[in-house]
Amino acid sequence: MATSASPTPDPAPGRGKFSTRLLHGGAEPDPRFTLANERTFLAWIRTSLALLAGGIAVEAFTTELFITEVRKTVAILLLVLAMVIGAGAFFRWLNVERAMRHKTPLPLPLIAPILAIGGAVVAAILVVFVVLRPL
Repeated sequence: MATSASPTPDPAPGRGKFSTRLLHGGAEPDPRFTLANERTFLAWIRTSLALLAGGIAVEAFTTELFITEVRKTVAILLLVLAMVIGAGAFFRWLNVERAMRHKTPLPLPLIAPILAIGGAVVAAILVVFVVLRPL
């Protein structure tokens, strides 16, 4: 009896075992689509870095403006949001790349609502603080 082929396909030309395992096979998409996916990933990373810088700036430069609880809450929310968006950007890139390789529908961008909700929460905290702040 003949045995079936190995469960892991041979890597595509120019691809290593790690890439093949990470991308789960499929056909190489048009390089323009892969590069567009990469640019989108980099845009999410820039957003993550901006949130990171904002969190650090809030903690470092607003000691006289905000009370400690508000300052730390806003800084932590921005830093956690930066971390989630940064990690989510990688998984978004990977899922889109896999979808293009297997010619399946693109996944929904789950990090977009996370960013929108996180930004709204931070803004709401700041609005409440400004409204309730004694003159």
